[in-house]
Amino acid sequence: MMATTGDREDSSSTFAELVIVRHGETSCNASRILQGHIDSELNDIGRKQAIAVSSYLAKEGKFSAIYSSDLQRASETASIIASGCSLREVVLDPSLRERHLGDLQGLTLRDAQKLKPFAYKLFLSAKREQELPGSGESLDQLHKRCTSCLEHIAKKHQGEQIILVTHGGVLRELYRKACPLGSMHGTIKNTSINVIRIYSNGKWCIKKWGDVSHLQEIGFKEDAFGGDKASG
Repeated sequence: MMATTGDREDSSSTFAELVIVRHGETSCNASRILQGHIDSELNDIGRKQAIAVSSYLAKEGKFSAIYSSDLQRASETASIIASGCSLREVVLDPSLRERHLGDLQGLTLRDAQKLKPFAYKLFLSAKREQELPGSGESLDQLHKRCTSCLEHIAKKHQGEQIILVTHGGVLRELYRKACPLGSMHGTIKNTSINVIRIYSNGKWCIKKWGDVSHLQEIGFKEDAFGGDKASG
């Protein structure tokens, strides 16, 4: 899915433009394993995706900083982007981590359903306040964590263009914050580019969502495993 929503701009207020990238593919993504806070590295496809998005972003804008989840699949993606965009340092922030999935982490969807049926049922539940067994987060907790983080970063970087590298679950919550009455269709693919403006008056505006055009050039678009609940 790729969308632009330029009709929501607020010309009366300054803003920070946040270019938010989902990390590249991991072996867990390829195997449909629930990752959560598991610290997996990029696979070969994921590294090629990261190089492709880095090259694309280097031509698209002038960025003043890059932030990333401290999980390796995100920080590795961010390091590749930082190198291509001539950014010296990646600022690691645990608040950009994927949702903690408790007892389900490390299991495939099939194994989760078989071995942890109660936790799996809660995972599929629409109850946003529901925490997951094994110290797992609720969707409400994830939402508060990641949206507060973005608002803090935006306040610090008003008038600037910033890159953030994070995870599929986080991106779904950011979309929910920007479009509380809307519904996000489709999946969030590895290294997809999503642009949100956060204005000084607190308003969020989506400028671009789900752009993976940079992957067409290297032939990995179909391998960019979609950011559904399982993909982390």
